[in-house]
Amino acid sequence: MKTSNKPTGKTGKMEDSEFHEFFIDELKDIYWAEKHLAKALPKMQKAATSPELAAAFEKHTQETEQHITTLEQVFELLGEKAVAKICDAMAGLLEEATGIIEDTDKGTMVRDAGLILAAQKVEHYEIATYGTLRTFASNMGHTDVEELLQQTLDNEKETDVALTTLAESCVNEAAAQE
Repeated sequence: MKTSNKPTGKTGKMEDSEFHEFFIDELKDIYWAEKHLAKALPKMQKAATSPELAAAFEKHTQETEQHITTLEQVFELLGEKAVAKICDAMAGLLEEATGIIEDTDKGTMVRDAGLILAAQKVEHYEIATYGTLRTFASNMGHTDVEELLQQTLDNEKETDVALTTLAESCVNEAAAQE
């Protein structure tokens, strides 16, 4: 295992550190995930039955665009180029969302319930990833990066709560009646 005697400042690179390289690799992974989610959310919005869910997807698309910008700031702070690396997990989650759209009838609340399920799976993946990356940044002394990742993590948690509220307030009950 490589070790580093280099000091690491607030946002200093630990170029010899395998942990730092792993951190950068995982940032590239979530960067790909966010970019592809930004393309998928408008499709989910279009497939939604209820105006409330469509509006939630529209809002989340805007937030996802901000997450992409934030990740680009993170790369810049770390002195790295913002490069995306295929995220197999997000690719699978988005494929599942497409399957839900294909397997449910247009104009039904069952479809909305399925779309919320797919969106919450994405949110939980993002929450896990951003929480871990924030902790990695903290461990390496990248406090500026840690703060940016925390902001995104907080936003992902808020989106998850909003989706749960929407499901529990009207969608699930209506889907059960169909």
